[in-house]
Amino acid sequence: MTARILVVDDVPANVKLLEARLMAEYFDVLTASNGRDALDICDRTQVDVILLDIMMPEMDGFEVCERLKSSPRTAHIPVVMVTALDQPSDRVRGLKAGADDFLTKPVNDLQLISRVKSLVRLKTLSDELRIRHDTTRQAGMDDILRLQDGRLEEQAHVLLVDSRAASQERIIKSLKPIAEVFAMSDPQAAVFEAAENTFDLIIVNCNLEDYDPLRLCSQIRSLERTRFIPILLITEQGDEQMIIRALDLGVNDYIVRPLDPNELMARALTQVRRKRYNDLLRNSVRQTVELAVTDGLTGLHNRRYLDTQLRTLFARAKVRGRPLTICITDIDRFKLVNDGYGHDAGDEVLKEFAGRIRATVRGADLACRFGGEEFVLVMPDTPAEVAATVAERLRGMIEARPFQLRSGETPLMLTASMGIATVGPGIDTPEQLLKQADRALYEAKNSGRNRVVAAAA
Repeated sequence: MTARILVVDDVPANVKLLEARLMAEYFDVLTASNGRDALDICDRTQVDVILLDIMMPEMDGFEVCERLKSSPRTAHIPVVMVTALDQPSDRVRGLKAGADDFLTKPVNDLQLISRVKSLVRLKTLSDELRIRHDTTRQAGMDDILRLQDGRLEEQAHVLLVDSRAASQERIIKSLKPIAEVFAMSDPQAAVFEAAENTFDLIIVNCNLEDYDPLRLCSQIRSLERTRFIPILLITEQGDEQMIIRALDLGVNDYIVRPLDPNELMARALTQVRRKRYNDLLRNSVRQTVELAVTDGLTGLHNRRYLDTQLRTLFARAKVRGRPLTICITDIDRFKLVNDGYGHDAGDEVLKEFAGRIRATVRGADLACRFGGEEFVLVMPDTPAEVAATVAERLRGMIEARPFQLRSGETPLMLTASMGIATVGPGIDTPEQLLKQADRALYEAKNSGRNRVVAAAA
């Protein structure tokens, strides 16, 4: 695993020690001896994880972390505070500043490497989502960055897997300010619960009776529905091997007993914020993909999507020897609507027209806005005579029911013309098929409009 790690410490010996350990694992290591240099490096260079000392002159680690997390350019970089401070209050202060974890000096080698690798994996996922988001559109980024301020607009939903009632009660009480906690004692039932419902965080207590907590974590990570839910593990003091194995399995964070309520809440809050951050990025990417292939006005697929899918459906029909028919439909005298009632009314008509198309086509059919007032229906495995019946039904629906306008104007009586073409001899490309259907539409227009015309075989 390759990544760039920034080590920040004002003691040269500490820097050299961490640098040697990380380079032995083939990490690319950068170093800084103070907070200002660290901020400058992060502003100029891509950094994947920061190992940050707390006790430094001029600007301590808490302030450095707060500055990193407050900037959109660096807020996504995981920060691990490496310090001699070991009081719960120090950890809570660091977590509130935005730190992702703590390592106490002297640093255990296995714990250091396991934690760094775990955070690199998490950042890789986040980076991929951010890159996809940033290269498509910026919409929604303000909402995403607002998650970094430490507040949750909605209570988190947390699943707690814990065998002891007393322990459940303490954890529920600790998280009450930020989360609704659903507690379960049965690990197997908890897996089903996590898969069936929506949770922001799963807390697994290692006190499970007759069940390996790491097996539970592995099951959660292996299911599609629960793969991206963060896991917080509660472990015993000194159980380093379990912590290392847990991080390798994909557990996001851990906390050791005895539990400090403030630290538990801070760690839970960090994981929930990160999940919601990534969820928003993921949803934004999904929406962007949908927007790229969807007509914004009508909600039907657009010309770009039609071109791609028609090629696929055409090739499949040719290989399988199955019929494929397309219908191009055009609203008759649509220009009069725009000229007489305005473009807003024209948009209303187009949306209603698209709705009637959607109500007519079958699940396997493809409906697209071709451009302007033209629409295309692609009907796989459909011979010309069946497609003509579908088109005639749509034509009748357009003619029979007036188009209502929100402006209160008199409802518009409109008609549509339709041209049909089917894959057959002499049609060797999707473009030829579209051209045949367009000719049929032209014939329907010239012969009086409000009719369905099929291209000659």
